[in-house]
Amino acid sequence: MMAKKNIAIGGISTECSSYSPLFQNEDDFISIQGQALIDLVDFPFSQYNININPLFFNKSVPGGPIEKQYFDQVKNQFITEINALEKLDGILLLMHGAMYVEGIDDPEGEWINSVREAVGSDCIISVSYDLHGQVTDKIIKNIDAFAAFKTAPHIDVKDTYRRSASMLVNAINGNYRPQVVWSAIPVLVSGEMSSTFVEPCKTIYQSLDEYNDQKGILDCNLLVGYVWADTKRATASSVVTCTNKALGSYICKKIASAYWKKRKDLVSDMPTGSIDEALLSLKSEFSIIADSGDNPTAGGVGDRADVLQAVLKQSIDNSLFAGIASKSAYDKLKHGNEFNIGGTFGGGGPELKLKADNVYFKNKCAIVKISKTVVIVSRHRRPFHNLKDFSELNINLSNFKVLVVKSGYLSPELQSLSAPSFMALTDGAVNQNLVGIENNNRNQKIYPFQEFDEFIPNVSDGESLII
Repeated sequence: MMAKKNIAIGGISTECSSYSPLFQNEDDFISIQGQALIDLVDFPFSQYNININPLFFNKSVPGGPIEKQYFDQVKNQFITEINALEKLDGILLLMHGAMYVEGIDDPEGEWINSVREAVGSDCIISVSYDLHGQVTDKIIKNIDAFAAFKTAPHIDVKDTYRRSASMLVNAINGNYRPQVVWSAIPVLVSGEMSSTFVEPCKTIYQSLDEYNDQKGILDCNLLVGYVWADTKRATASSVVTCTNKALGSYICKKIASAYWKKRKDLVSDMPTGSIDEALLSLKSEFSIIADSGDNPTAGGVGDRADVLQAVLKQSIDNSLFAGIASKSAYDKLKHGNEFNIGGTFGGGGPELKLKADNVYFKNKCAIVKISKTVVIVSRHRRPFHNLKDFSELNINLSNFKVLVVKSGYLSPELQSLSAPSFMALTDGAVNQNLVGIENNNRNQKIYPFQEFDEFIPNVSDGESLII
């Protein structure tokens, strides 16, 4: 009987706004390990004569920069655990691609390069990515296979893990070596402007599967990139895993050109405007307003009270504000009905002095009634994007006419409510006014920061340009 091949699984994943004052450290991450990590990938490794070594997968709600000390600590821990294993035939890395660590230009590149040095040149490295991630030559030259999400909002996370795992085990068992090529695209917009459920991205992403049907092509990807980290590597990109480098390069260029040609058509999938315009847009039926600039799932702090102030001023009937983060307000409400809220984690904006009519506590949240508005005050920064987030707090959305969430595009579950929606272009660490945000390191020509017409894609294998 053939000896089992030996692989490891693990990684790190988060999005980091360089405009956020709130740094991430160990307390912000959860660590998925053991069988839970194997279950997360959800791939039938046993059918492939594979021995699995689950390391750890640390992930967080997107936020501000990662403290360098924590990044170095967890990276070194990861390498130590790899070194403790028997020789690996392959490793599956679960990454995001939008980490920001002060003093490190390319955190994912540093992580992956360290992994390559630890496992040696023979080991197959397959990587999964968020489509809001970014790649570099340093990353590409150190990996053998690459797969990214193809939906935004993301509904294909497990599918992407399985794609990465499939390429890994097939390469190991087939005794062949896939290759990865990529092309930087000088376009960098927000996720809200590049939803894959509306045009033009809907058609562009559908074309990726058509390319995958060609012999010699394993996986085609388009990465939108992450706009709220002011880094040199910030860009969109096309990435192709292949066994035919010439064909892979050709398709990589086609994907890059297709996205470039549609750059001026990239817009939000819902009406946008000021908070005043958002409030004026409200319909008689249940409506949703997205407070986009303070969206914690994009890297916002989640503590700004600008929109809450406007909602309370308008005295809107049966409105639910979900939510705002403030440990100090949460703790104060434990002992009385008067509290201050707004910017308590450093996110800026106004500070409001409020008085609760009544309050109850559940799941580290205070559910506060203030006149006609119910406000969810969370002890920790977090989103309220899924229906379970409300049901777990004994909140029935059908009791409200207006829901305000700190979000950009709406989650699939909130979209399923089919409610009229409006994205308020608000201040915060993930401000949608892209051309107005600080831009010190994205000095190269890149749309929409600079307007220009000509772009000819270059394709690289991480070490050299491919003609």
